[in-house]
Amino acid sequence: MQSSLFELPVVEQLSPFCSLRVQGDLTLLIIEHPEFRAAFSLQGGQLIAWQPLNQPPVIWLSDNTEFTQGKAIRGGVPICWPWFGPVGKPSHGFARISVWELGECHETAQWVKVSMQLTQTADTREIWPHDFTLALEASLSAESCELTLRIEGEIESTAALHSYFQVGDSEAVSVSGLGTTYIDKVKGNVLGSQHGEQTYHGEVDRIFTHPAPESILHDSLLKREIRIHHRGNSDVVTWNPGATLSQSMADMSDEGYKTMVCVETARISQPFITSCTSSAELTVKFAPHRL
Repeated sequence: MQSSLFELPVVEQLSPFCSLRVQGDLTLLIIEHPEFRAAFSLQGGQLIAWQPLNQPPVIWLSDNTEFTQGKAIRGGVPICWPWFGPVGKPSHGFARISVWELGECHETAQWVKVSMQLTQTADTREIWPHDFTLALEASLSAESCELTLRIEGEIESTAALHSYFQVGDSEAVSVSGLGTTYIDKVKGNVLGSQHGEQTYHGEVDRIFTHPAPESILHDSLLKREIRIHHRGNSDVVTWNPGATLSQSMADMSDEGYKTMVCVETARISQPFITSCTSSAELTVKFAPHRL
């Protein structure tokens, strides 16, 4: 799926490295830099691909996802806001299915920086009666990818940068730096604890409430680790649907769970509270290192 995005015909060339293209119903920003390539969907302001030159993709995207207006994309880094999970409708909020306004694309021989913005509309007010401004700032290079979500408005909200990472085999990876205490969503939100690294055998859906500032995803099959830096978060979520749930999901292949794990930078247990004089930011930065 990811490779085919870069074969789409160009609708508008914005700069030497950046162009607009269309997949299904959705407009995509495609970045083809000499040292890496990446893609965003304007629906959701969502990174859906990032791959340094001569490396496997870092971001996972489902082969079965539909690029349909109003339907969430399975994979990439969805922006969950103004709530996380099924506490309201749509699940994980409306930011990931709303069309964002593309700002500027700046580029050099080393990096590309992209900005996008989302503000309230009549449709969002029907779902959530508040005025707000969301801004996404993305900085991409061959070494790292950094995404910052800025929240403005007199509001209380929860959020997550729901990062899907591509792995060689989910049962052969582990994640460190998560802390010991978590909320186990698979077991009805009971509290749990673990000592050592998180592994993925069967369905995993955990909210770690005292994580370290950095999580490290160890991937022995792809012979790399991904260092994931979190800022502005209170929690880190780890998720893999496992075989049974994966087979029930129309936008994921039956064995899609084998090539992805989510390590999500989140603000759930301590909601953001912003005002006319204060904003909030949530940032994830990830960098792959070959072993």
